[in-house]
Amino acid sequence: MVTVQAGAEPTLGPAQAMFAADAASRGLGIELLEVGEGSARLSMTVTAAMVNGHGIAHRGFLFLLADSAFACACNSHGPVTVASGADISFVAPVHEGDELVAVAEERTRFGRSGIYDVTVLRGKDVVAEFRGRSRSIRGGSVGQA
Repeated sequence: MVTVQAGAEPTLGPAQAMFAADAASRGLGIELLEVGEGSARLSMTVTAAMVNGHGIAHRGFLFLLADSAFACACNSHGPVTVASGADISFVAPVHEGDELVAVAEERTRFGRSGIYDVTVLRGKDVVAEFRGRSRSIRGGSVGQA
């Protein structure tokens, strides 16, 4: 987990630097709450613009939140790392005004590949489960992709 001493200027780690340049996540109001080695927590409030014709959040926004948490977790190690694949299971509907938190955890890394699980929560209730597969790019570091 990243901590900053009082009065000190924070130094951005690789995941924070990547997230700071992520216009898509910022544009949706996604906030980076915490990042650690192979882990991350992000939050998002569902807005009226995210609701579909059934009156529930379009599931693409849940995928984007989970994918952003996955990206922060897998880029926490330093090399530029991208998704090689991902799957999501939607467990419960989400509505306008719901506060969501995506919790990403590294399951394993092997060579340049990794597997990460992300749970999307509304309070204590699980609304989605995501599994991402990552691949680090040779020679790249965050900010050079």
